[in-house]
Formats: sequence, structure tokens, C-alpha cells
Amino acid sequence: MHFNEPKDQFLDVIYWGRQLLAILMGLIWGYLGLTGILGLSSFVISNSIAVYIYSINFNVENDDVMQDVKEGFMTSFASFLVSWILIYSALYF
Repeated sequence: MHFNEPKDQFLDVIYWGRQLLAILMGLIWGYLGLTGILGLSSFVISNSIAVYIYSINFNVENDDVMQDVKEGFMTSFASFLVSWILIYSALYF
């Protein structure tokens, strides 16, 4: 058994949960027609807050919450942008 297995599993949950949340948020943001800095900043803030709340409530080791918040952020940001742009373009152009 790997020594750090529970932490790795926790980070996997954060990573994949963040991906799903980002795609869902991209679909919603695109449908609502949000654009520009409002759309980008609201995604960053709400996605980070959601992961932070999840981390402080379910992290069994409470060692570094900010590391949890950074886990998988850039890939979730890319997923958000793709889904946001596709839905917005399909509905408004």
C-alpha cells in the first residue's frame, strides 16, 4: 500500500470534480451569455471557493488547503473555456 494513498485519492476527487464543475459552469455561462472579464473572474472565484469549501469539509489530513485549491485548476480552466465558447457561439452567432 502506498503511504500517501488517501491524499492521492482526495486530490483525484478534487481534480475530476473540478473538471465536471468547470464544464457545467461553461455551459451555464454560455447559455446566460456572459462575456469578458465578468465571465472569467466569476468562474475563477466560484470554482476556487467550491474547491476550498469541499477541501476544508472533507480533507482528512488538513495539511495544505491551498495546494488542494490549486489542484487541476489550469485544466479545469481550459475545459471551462471550451464549453463556454462552444455554447456561447452556438447560441449567439
